[in-house]
Amino acid sequence: MFWVLFLLSAWAVAGLACLRLCLAAVRAAAVEPRAVVREHTLTLYEAAFLSGGPRRVADLTLVSMARQRRLLLAHTGWATVVDPCGRDDMERSVIGAIGPGGQSRIAPVRAAAAAADAVRGLSDRLVGAGLAVPDGGSGGGSGGVAAGARRVRVAAVTVCALGLVALALPLPATEPRLLVALWFALPLALTLGCLAITRMEIHPYARWASPAGQRLVGALVQRADGTADERTFLTSVAVRGVHAIGEPDLRAAFAHREKYAGDHWERRA
Repeated sequence: MFWVLFLLSAWAVAGLACLRLCLAAVRAAAVEPRAVVREHTLTLYEAAFLSGGPRRVADLTLVSMARQRRLLLAHTGWATVVDPCGRDDMERSVIGAIGPGGQSRIAPVRAAAAAADAVRGLSDRLVGAGLAVPDGGSGGGSGGVAAGARRVRVAAVTVCALGLVALALPLPATEPRLLVALWFALPLALTLGCLAITRMEIHPYARWASPAGQRLVGALVQRADGTADERTFLTSVAVRGVHAIGEPDLRAAFAHREKYAGDHWERRA
């Protein structure tokens, strides 16, 4: 009967994960009524934050300044200041992150700009308006649902692992392995069913934007789709990230940034 301990552990893991997901969904539903801000028109910085968080805001600022020839982004992954006068708090944060030498690698500039006071203030305003979830999804709202769904997926894998361990143990002849497997199938069915319901009822969920914020981002994209100007280009970068950049030289600069970040910088985050 030693396998029963594994079964109880599987039920505890599955039940706790599903409970936390349900609580996150309830909190998201409670936030929804105050989150409807129909008259609010998103700025590009706000759209970038809701779509990709602080680092997306930094990316948008870098691309915008590069397109205006006030910042050079080399294909080698370096940023060079051309115009040291930032036009808003975000641009001043980027220039400050580059430093007095006027030149720096893109990866640390992006990280420093994303952590600047200007981005934190933007986050606070969006959270206060009900358009963003607190702390990138650590609290309630759709971000909390996303985190809860991840925990349930981990719980499903854990249940499978515990079931395999239990089946590997010596079992009495009176307890067939098929029956033991069926007992473990119950908590697994609970986790998979919870994920299926979440996907049908709540998906898509986002890490940064509340349901109202997601709707405003979608409306911004729809308004921009019919035109082909600079704002449409920047809207695409804000919503989809640097992968939406079509210019080869600019893409090369950010591709180098991603490689550098993966090898050195991201491990410090």
